[in-house]
Amino acid sequence: MAKKNIYVSGINEIPVPKRNVEIVERKGIGHPDSVADALAEEVSRALSRMYINEYGHVLHHNTDETQIAAGESAPKFGGGSVIDPSYILLVGRTTTHVGEGKDCKSLPCKPVALKAARKYMKKTFPNLDTESEVVLDARFGMGSEDLTGVFKASANLANDTSFGVGYAPYSVTDKLVLKTEEYINGPLKKKLPESGQDVKVMASRVGNEVSLTVACAMVDKYIDDLAAYKSAVEQLRDAALDNALKVMGSHKVDVKLQVNTGDDFKRKVYYLTCTGMSQEMGDDGSVGRGNRCNGLITPFRPMSMEATSGKNPITHIGKIYNIMSKLIADEIAKGIGGDAEVRVRLLSQIGKPVSEPLSASIDIVAVGGDSDPRLPKWMYDAEAITANWLDDVDKVTELIIDGKVKTF
Repeated sequence: MAKKNIYVSGINEIPVPKRNVEIVERKGIGHPDSVADALAEEVSRALSRMYINEYGHVLHHNTDETQIAAGESAPKFGGGSVIDPSYILLVGRTTTHVGEGKDCKSLPCKPVALKAARKYMKKTFPNLDTESEVVLDARFGMGSEDLTGVFKASANLANDTSFGVGYAPYSVTDKLVLKTEEYINGPLKKKLPESGQDVKVMASRVGNEVSLTVACAMVDKYIDDLAAYKSAVEQLRDAALDNALKVMGSHKVDVKLQVNTGDDFKRKVYYLTCTGMSQEMGDDGSVGRGNRCNGLITPFRPMSMEATSGKNPITHIGKIYNIMSKLIADEIAKGIGGDAEVRVRLLSQIGKPVSEPLSASIDIVAVGGDSDPRLPKWMYDAEAITANWLDDVDKVTELIIDGKVKTF
């Protein structure tokens, strides 16, 4: 068996969920950065399926540079209008031609990408007219020979010297942030169509008190006047708070929740939009500037700067190792239980097998974690779990292509 370079350590430290202060953020599905992430990933998955159908395996591509330039709008109570559409550029490297000379075959990468992007937007953003309120463009070129060469040489060779990071389990603060956004952009929409898809949730926990700040773009056509706006925001606050209390369960945490704290009624400033998305005016978006692949932004936890969405699911460490790190951390944490925090960091070396990292570091963090009598078993199990995932890189690829793991 090839050497995995796995290093497991017990760390004597207070896990983040037990510390006095914690900050967690999530940019919801309608935030411009999340829209860019989603479109990049939808395009990558569509291209991967096309390549598999044509050749039986995924070909080299990276679509992780998608950009969104905001448009201009004039929202008003009762319904305003988009004046200048937002502009979305799907950009990256794809395998557009296979073979040489008479045997060269061209592949419809741009049409496949545009179709996937439009389908996602139509399904996800019901208040956005994808025909007139957004301009969708695509610019793809072939990758450089050094990277496509690595890809051709073996579908299991790392395309970069890079690292992935994951941790587990979620803290109650993590869960509150994630489930609050998912609730507002899920079940609440049937009860409150006034709420748009651009939702951002920020949590600040100090001791046992959690302050949730929610910014939600409200949709003007469903709101007749200022009184209706205030009522809709209040309904959103009450419903989201009730959901948060359910998420908390038996955890003894006091939750305070505020919505659209930037509103200034004296100056007639409200978070009112035509489409429920701030990209309609003044808010641009880029892949990788938002949530990590666990769906959160967590400044108190280890994080990778790599964008996960849009990278190819075969050789790109920025995707594979980030997602794999989370899967490894989840499984180890489930086995350990209790208050321990698991941190996983995987480092690759370009041109080397993805299954053989240069370093695989697993930290088991707990008070007295370096001397806990259970540490030898924890270390043994953690090493075995890590080795199993590294040997099963194809499973991670399948989960990504099938859309069964988060990338943002």
